Amino acid sequence: MNVILLGPPGAGKGTQAKILEDKLGYKQLSTGDMLRSAIVAGSDIGVKAKAIMDRGDLVSDDVIIGIVSERLDKPDVIKGVVFDGFPRTPAQADALDKMLASKGQKLNAVIEMKVDDEALVSRIVGRYSCATCGQGYHDELAKPKVAGVCDVCSGTVFNRRPDDNEKTVRDRLGVYNRQTAPLVAYYHRKGNLHVIDGMAEIAKVTSAMTSILNQVKG
Repeated sequence: MNVILLGPPGAGKGTQAKILEDKLGYKQLSTGDMLRSAIVAGSDIGVKAKAIMDRGDLVSDDVIIGIVSERLDKPDVIKGVVFDGFPRTPAQADALDKMLASKGQKLNAVIEMKVDDEALVSRIVGRYSCATCGQGYHDELAKPKVAGVCDVCSGTVFNRRPDDNEKTVRDRLGVYNRQTAPLVAYYHRKGNLHVIDGMAEIAKVTSAMTSILNQVKG
């Protein structure tokens, strides 16, 4: 089973991909993680990627697809994979389809986590974490039981990610929406696009995804 999760930064793709990995055995694949692993392993494609990055250039689609292809040959993905944040463009989507076909595989489902931009901005801008243990909180949705004191370790120092500010979040959403609109259309034409409410509670999002995957498996 090969699955793609589509959704803007902060929609919860990584969270859901990890849940599907734990629940169904599908391996979560992030291109960033795969890229770093290939470089550390010193594979041919990893060496090529490192040379490109050392020059300060962007890694090409061909190299990214090569790294994905190399990863799909590993034995731990036998049950399937969940692509988290990939592909990002129709060109990458087309290359992925061709690469999977060359391995006798296919893309079984593309799940778009539909979100409300304004609600997502509020969700991201309001989050922060304990500087000591990393426990996550939110200004409105998940406050500590005692204001200013971590529920887990009783720490009193909290951090916010520097990019979790309204301007940066809106800029990232704008980029995502521009890049993803044609990608959504691409998969809609192929008939394997499924849309769910990405703003629902985590358990409900997982349930919706699991239901789709069960239907696809037949």
